[in-house]
Amino acid sequence: MKGLMKWTVLILLLIVCTQTVSAFSVSSISIDPSGSLTPSTPVTVSFKIENSGVFASDSELQLFSDLEKPRWTYTIIVNGIENLRPVMGGRTLTISGFELNYKTNDEVSVRVTLEGVAPIVTQTTNKTVIRITEYDSNGKALTSTQVEKTALVINTGEVASVIASRDADLQVYRTHIDEKAALGIDTSAAEVKYNEARQELDSARSRPSNEYAAALTDLNESTAAIEAGESALDKAWAENEVAAAQVPISNVDAIIGWFKGNSSTANDNQLPAIVAKREVAVSYLSNANDDIANGKYPQARVKAQDAYSKGNESYTDALARQKQISSGFSLPIPNIGGSLFIILGIVAVVLIVVGVIIYRKRSQWDELG
Repeated sequence: MKGLMKWTVLILLLIVCTQTVSAFSVSSISIDPSGSLTPSTPVTVSFKIENSGVFASDSELQLFSDLEKPRWTYTIIVNGIENLRPVMGGRTLTISGFELNYKTNDEVSVRVTLEGVAPIVTQTTNKTVIRITEYDSNGKALTSTQVEKTALVINTGEVASVIASRDADLQVYRTHIDEKAALGIDTSAAEVKYNEARQELDSARSRPSNEYAAALTDLNESTAAIEAGESALDKAWAENEVAAAQVPISNVDAIIGWFKGNSSTANDNQLPAIVAKREVAVSYLSNANDDIANGKYPQARVKAQDAYSKGNESYTDALARQKQISSGFSLPIPNIGGSLFIILGIVAVVLIVVGVIIYRKRSQWDELG
């Protein structure tokens, strides 16, 4: 008796396991047309569902599509024998587990054809062309075996709008290039990106209606080129500001060199303040270069402008002090040792000779007088 109960329980468990084991695969999925879709475009989808094992009779397969005006045609094939089902409408087609529940050694498959049209969209977006999901007896979706195919549905009006928007962006970018060129900023890299953006925009504009996805790709490339060009322009602007800030620093370096090159001015009491301002300017300039290296171009411009201001202040102070020293009083005669006495002796002898000559001439005039 106990043995009979044991075998009964075992058989029941096997039955339960057999009834609940189901798995499917989808093959030969074909979507025509492939790729992106435009609204109201006719679409045909065909595929085959193959069942492995015994499909649970209380489960079901749900087939869903975002296509409008869907028409489902499906055929259940058991051991090569086809059983065509009636054409169904609606976005969801349900195939009950009862229709798929056969013996373990039976070969069961479902051949499906879906016809519909691409939906109208307010903005370009992905839509589900076909999704196949198994639901268990509790209505829970078994997403681990779910199969889904999507397609990008294009809003054609959006494409025209984006083209107009990118064209306006390109014109603004052109203005930015011209403005910077007028300031003497190197715009060569920005010009390269401008030409790239214009070519991509022209390409998008020339695309036929069945190439809207490619047109959107062109527009994205155009946007990327404009953004890269603006960045290159910003970098060139920052580098130009750095170069401008270097000028007063170089100028004050020359005057500081003049001060230190003369023993009488090397220790001028105003020189330390001039040098201190110069060092601050150099520090600002170093920070500006670091910001450029890190892609922080607006910050680099601010630092470069600070460097220019402080460097120019140092240069102005140094120039004013140099002029004051040069014009306000004579520089002390340098100490040249014994040479000074020789020079003075020569001058004295010359003066004596000139005096004797003048004296003799006057004496001759008196005798003739």
